Amino acid sequence: MRDLRIVFMGTPGFAVGVLQKLVEEGKNIVGVITSPDRPAGRGRKVKQSDVKEYAVSQNLKILQPTNLKEEHFLDELRSLNANLHVVVAFRMLPKAVWNMPEYGTFNLHASLLPQYRGAAPINWAIINREDKTGVTTFFIDDKIDTGEIILKEEVFIKDRETIGTLHDVLMNTGSDLVIKTVELIERSEETPIKQTFSDALKNAPKLTKENTKIDWNQPVEEIDSLIRGLNPYPSAWCKMINNNEESTVKIYHCNYEIEEHTFDNGTIISTKKELKVAASNGYLNIYEMQIPGKRKMDIKSLLNGFIFDKNSKMM
Repeated sequence: MRDLRIVFMGTPGFAVGVLQKLVEEGKNIVGVITSPDRPAGRGRKVKQSDVKEYAVSQNLKILQPTNLKEEHFLDELRSLNANLHVVVAFRMLPKAVWNMPEYGTFNLHASLLPQYRGAAPINWAIINREDKTGVTTFFIDDKIDTGEIILKEEVFIKDRETIGTLHDVLMNTGSDLVIKTVELIERSEETPIKQTFSDALKNAPKLTKENTKIDWNQPVEEIDSLIRGLNPYPSAWCKMINNNEESTVKIYHCNYEIEEHTFDNGTIISTKKELKVAASNGYLNIYEMQIPGKRKMDIKSLLNGFIFDKNSKMM
């Protein structure tokens, strides 16, 4: 049985659940690497990462390097004498880091690799209307999400799933998978398998202003899945023309109906109680959205104090 000394690397809430599971299972965490504190929010107050907040609460050793190749950081990392690194939702690591521990560095990725390599696998699984996804542990190499696979666990995507709900399911499933992976390595029973490479594989690129914008010329089911795949964060958005003024709006909760109509794509149809937008093959029914200067609101509350003119349009 190997005596593991683990360094954990991660930053957002998704990583916290995994670190917490490792601590609760009594694994020997000798250090935690996370991002530096940064100003955030309207007040630009300095904010700690979610992982740091949890690590502080557990009195764990914390390192917050700005440069992972900097010699002082590498010396500090070596001094922890770890023999396994566990990585969840962190930066790309230089070889000097991932090649350091005796038993390797493994990463938890929120997809069934080799599908959905990249920065936003949970979002893209919903956006692309997959019926299942999952989590994978793999040994890191010099490329992104291409290393040898240790374990996988499938998760079915429910009807009307959002990134918010699927995130939590995958975090919990991933936490258990990390424990199973650590215990395989403890027993020297890991048998990693090389990944396949194919042009048919789907990727999970970083979310940008361009790929989160709603295209009202698309079928309504594709618009709906984009919105669900970005709800609650970073949220789908589009431009709106109302009373001859252009603004940016965000749409969160919705549903759709496939139906023939004669409206131009993007046309807004509103009553006192509902709001829907015409698309190529039907209507998107909007249940929750945000307009400039207002908080996120359910559509009935919004319609109580906001009037859409007869020529209003999403674009």
